[in-house]
Amino acid sequence: MELPRKRAPRRKDDRIILHFDYDCFYASVYENRDPRLKALPLGVKQKNILATCNYVARKRGVKKLMLLIDAKKICPDLVIIEGEDLTPFRDMSKRLFGVLRGYSWNNKVERLGFDEVFMGACAVPVLLDSERVRATDQRTDVTDIINYNMFCLNRASLSESFFHLSKRDPEKGFTCNLTKVAGCVFGETPEPGDLDNSTYVRLLLASHLAFHLRMKLEEDLGFTASVGVSTNKLLSKLAGSVNKPRNQTTLMSLDDAVVAEFMDAHSVRKVPGIGSKTSRVLEDRYLSTPLGPDDADRENSPLKVHNVRTHPETSPDALEKLLGGPGSERGIGERVWGLLHGVDDTEVKDASDIPSQISIEDTFKGLESMSKIESELRKISASLVRRMRTDLLTDDDSIEPGGQRWIAHPKTLRLSIRSWPTESTPNFQRISRSQPLPNFIFNLKEPPELIAERLTTDFLLPAMKKFHPPGHRWNLQLLNVCVANMAASGSEAGPGVGRDISVMFRKQDDVLRQWRADTMVVEDDDEQWASEDEVEEMELGEFDEGASWEGDMVTARCPLCGHSIPPFALAAHARYHDLGE
Repeated sequence: MELPRKRAPRRKDDRIILHFDYDCFYASVYENRDPRLKALPLGVKQKNILATCNYVARKRGVKKLMLLIDAKKICPDLVIIEGEDLTPFRDMSKRLFGVLRGYSWNNKVERLGFDEVFMGACAVPVLLDSERVRATDQRTDVTDIINYNMFCLNRASLSESFFHLSKRDPEKGFTCNLTKVAGCVFGETPEPGDLDNSTYVRLLLASHLAFHLRMKLEEDLGFTASVGVSTNKLLSKLAGSVNKPRNQTTLMSLDDAVVAEFMDAHSVRKVPGIGSKTSRVLEDRYLSTPLGPDDADRENSPLKVHNVRTHPETSPDALEKLLGGPGSERGIGERVWGLLHGVDDTEVKDASDIPSQISIEDTFKGLESMSKIESELRKISASLVRRMRTDLLTDDDSIEPGGQRWIAHPKTLRLSIRSWPTESTPNFQRISRSQPLPNFIFNLKEPPELIAERLTTDFLLPAMKKFHPPGHRWNLQLLNVCVANMAASGSEAGPGVGRDISVMFRKQDDVLRQWRADTMVVEDDDEQWASEDEVEEMELGEFDEGASWEGDMVTARCPLCGHSIPPFALAAHARYHDLGE
């Protein structure tokens, strides 16, 4: 039998990407608020399971996913923190993200969950020595921070180099020793002073930038991070996990052999982009000893990248046949083949101050009466209005001293519900209705509670009654109210295009107020609610990686109870079900 032809995919090394992973982030948030906790064993709980813990607790023998009662036996003085409220995690994540974003010249800074950030530090290759071009050459873009420092490189004093953080201010930056890479290194490095390889020089400079940013986060905000430096998102994320905590690793991807050696040592389950479903199929195909049916049994799966990548029958076509099929991703074989070789061409997304959506939801044992549903909708709506004002308002004295303006106006209001399963509807199905968001929600003169009451009475309750016919017996498990389809607002500065239209209307209202009985107008449309079914098919452990600062952050939907679970609590929640709780 003729084996399938293999062709190693080509990897592009013209980018430099830094991956930041804040150490023990969820525990560190509380340690930062109360420094006394740093010296104490600290755990964050999810129900009766320890979801995560700090390094002090780990040194005492406490492990993640322990029952609280067992953790207390091992460490009686373990401090337990409730992890249900995501507000402190969200707020600190935004502060840390803001620091890193402030050092980006190209705005390529992408948040992944609350505790991870990708930073694109170089996107255009720069030539050296005989191939070197001047900064004024139109063929080369030197706006990137790494490229700019390559042009400023002084070979005569590498040990006392200066890394420029600004093109306009020559004194803004830091000194560094460019005779060696900062932090840990995977792979061979050229001799000190050998700067003929432009990829090496970019990685060298990026390692020192990573070190500087790590120290900045630690000194200014009290958070340590583990950082990976490489030429794509996949490799930088994996590199950062090699030496933890409070450390960094640069993967010298100067040739394919080094990248292959690096990738081969990783479990297939640890490769970003290969989900649990794909991992199960690969394990069943390439492991001689069958594993258990549950993901918990496969957590320490022995299947390595090497086992799959070097198997004589593995090829893009073979992987396509194995992993493809109805409902599968098109070209999944080629993509997985690339990931096994360390190939990842996905871009770091542009940073944005505006979330894609803001949503507030809550889950219940069972809401059975309309009066209780109405009460909960009022609470959720009030929280939503407060979140909108926190995330979408900015100070603007051009309106009036101490004034504020909206940086974005969401256009859509969406109500989603999910009922407890019955014999007729055994699946956890979320159904939604959407309509244009009423204008009165942007009125800053009214308290959130008053706006929430009007939103609930005039819009959400009528929508609730359209989900099911009269006489329906409610048994709700979840309520979610969301605003989406953000339209960015301009500022008052500058010409007419891009001005904040709310300022214009406010000035108009000042003139016309005496002629109006009610300045707030709400459009009514009998056809405004559009029905849509949203079936959640996300497995526990597979994330919805939104880039927004929305209330649910990056969450997974539990297939057993339907609850939205934050990433740090996924494994704990799964074990909660395993224990029959």
